[in-house]
Amino acid sequence: MDVIGHFVDGKPFSGSSGRHGDVFDPATGRRTARVELASAADVAVAVEAAGRAARLWRDVSLARRTAVLFAFRELVHARRDQLAEVITAEHGKVLADAAGEVQRGLEIIEYACGIPSALRGGFSENVSTEVDSYTMRQPLGVVAVISPFNFPAMVPLWFLPIAVGCGNAVVLKPSEKDPGAALLLARWFAEAGLPDGVLNVVNGDAEAVDALLEHPGVKAVSFVGSTPVARYVHQRGAAAGKRVQALGGAKNHMVVLPDADLDLAADAAVNAGFGSAGERCMAISVLVAVEPVADALVARIAERMRRLRTGDGRRGCDMGPLVTAAHAARVRSYVEAGVAAGAVPVVDGRNVEPDGDPNGDPNGFWLGPTLFDHVTPDMSIYTDEIFGPVLGVVRVGSYDEAVELVNANPFGNGTAIFTNDGGAARRYQHEVEVGMVGVNVPIPVPMAYYSFGGWKASLFGDLHAHGEDGVRFFTRGKVVTSRWPDPRHGGVNLGFPTQT
Repeated sequence: MDVIGHFVDGKPFSGSSGRHGDVFDPATGRRTARVELASAADVAVAVEAAGRAARLWRDVSLARRTAVLFAFRELVHARRDQLAEVITAEHGKVLADAAGEVQRGLEIIEYACGIPSALRGGFSENVSTEVDSYTMRQPLGVVAVISPFNFPAMVPLWFLPIAVGCGNAVVLKPSEKDPGAALLLARWFAEAGLPDGVLNVVNGDAEAVDALLEHPGVKAVSFVGSTPVARYVHQRGAAAGKRVQALGGAKNHMVVLPDADLDLAADAAVNAGFGSAGERCMAISVLVAVEPVADALVARIAERMRRLRTGDGRRGCDMGPLVTAAHAARVRSYVEAGVAAGAVPVVDGRNVEPDGDPNGDPNGFWLGPTLFDHVTPDMSIYTDEIFGPVLGVVRVGSYDEAVELVNANPFGNGTAIFTNDGGAARRYQHEVEVGMVGVNVPIPVPMAYYSFGGWKASLFGDLHAHGEDGVRFFTRGKVVTSRWPDPRHGGVNLGFPTQT
């Protein structure tokens, strides 16, 4: 059986911990590899390699840095199918969904290829007599990225191209559940010309996370995961003097007003609720039906759900398995809790037949799409982030009641409103206390040149991921005030000026 190691200083690296985790094929339940789990000493080796590289990489010209990013973009684009296959094999999401993840990651790389524009400073001449003032942004040094299992390629790509483009060196700790994509990206970055040590990958669990948070050589930490861990990472990293952006969990609401196109809303609810088996921080998990549309809307959603085929993502199915047996059991327990609490299970996914075939592999981590009606805010299926294919319908009597419900929720990641009333949509986007809002768009993930992040318990820290916030996070601003009493002349050179 394959043993998956680390990638440090431009080459494979075997750690000293002696501990390993298991990597599974979620569609079959079979263990496919063992992954090394880094010790604090292993993390220190990676941070030291990154530190050496950072001192050199920060002085490499923007022209050379962007050349590496352009080359990396071409490699990822040419091998996107290979990357998607690795994602599906380890995570379980269907190939089409994995390909979409790679595409969104490519958009971040393409944004980072324009990093020279994002790093431009300002200049003011003669702020005082013969005194000029200007600004610049400089890299932090060594930064850490801790990414989750649900997007093993896209989430690292939210951070890596921008961090590297800004002149930093990176230690990436991917999820130990599906580490293959991160290691592929690291090798492709090296192939694109990234110097040894600028990007390092250490696999691991909580021990590796704590080591990154404590190591004095790490200047900043980017994290995506559950809210309890995000809060922990932020508090512990900040206490250690690090800059931290920790993106946490979500309970995303989709509000449907009476004037909405119900067929469009039903399609959106199914797509946003059950894509990637609901293992998305931007998944719609609560549908807020403003009466009198609930009965008609629930019927439409249920009819679409019954046509979905759950099974192996490599066989043309609509929805794949959950990532691990333990996570599937956890999500199943929420379904059982919802039934016990009195919610109405309109579609119950607990007895799904994988691949629509009673002879499908029963050992996969299966749970079919599940729809609850008459959910109330005191039920655990409403209060908790389930992170699975469970959609709950809450019925309310008015627009105001819907907004009050959304704003009372402790999470504030994403939300959507479905309506044909432009005034209602404009009012909603103004009043709702959520970081990302969709108007007739169920998953309002912004394009790469905007920034991704929520409010309240969905974000710990001030700056969001990628876009302008990403550049600000991975750099420090500096203001220079200068006076030059005598001009300097560089001599005559008639050659065409070039960048090196």
